[in-house]
Amino acid sequence: MTAADRPLRAALLGVIAVALVLLGGGAAVALGIGRDEAPGADSVDVGFARDMSRHHLQAVEMANLVPERSTDPEIRQLAFDIAETQQNQVGRMQGWLSLWGVAPSGGATMAWMSGPAAGGHAGHDASAADGAPMPGMATDEELAALRGLSGTEFDVEFLRLMIRHHQGGAEMAQYGAEHAQEAAVRNLADSMAQTQAAETTTMTRMLTARGGTPLPAP
Repeated sequence: MTAADRPLRAALLGVIAVALVLLGGGAAVALGIGRDEAPGADSVDVGFARDMSRHHLQAVEMANLVPERSTDPEIRQLAFDIAETQQNQVGRMQGWLSLWGVAPSGGATMAWMSGPAAGGHAGHDASAADGAPMPGMATDEELAALRGLSGTEFDVEFLRLMIRHHQGGAEMAQYGAEHAQEAAVRNLADSMAQTQAAETTTMTRMLTARGGTPLPAP
């Protein structure tokens, strides 16, 4: 495990703890999903929940850097919204995994987007190693550089990384919305796709206003 993975693991453990508390009599209702015919470990539903949780947690990690490094009210509000929304969504996805009786992580990264279920979709390499980087995620070096910035320099780099991060998760969200077995998973994935597309447009405007240019799309 790299140093950059430790905050993600700590956040994930916290989310899992909350999800486990939900596993009482009303857990299925609270999480918007049923217990019958739970998706299997190699399903789109499980793969989406695992990979999108990890993808989201990096966005939360970056957003949590903002309060100490930015004084820009617009950036601070954006970061708060991203952190709150995506942490909540991770809680729902980890709750589903607990209800389905599968591990919160595992499997080849994005392998659930390949094979017959893809319906002609290009998919991703099913041989990818477990834990391999997903599109749009920042590297250890990029995160370290971001932590060393403040003020407008931080704001610009934060927007650049978050725009690319949202763009990278769009394909997963769209695929989950189209191919997941559970309606609750499809609905959440569709909501993610729409919300993050709108946020990307807003962040691109904000970046331009601050004199920055986007990173190449993932």
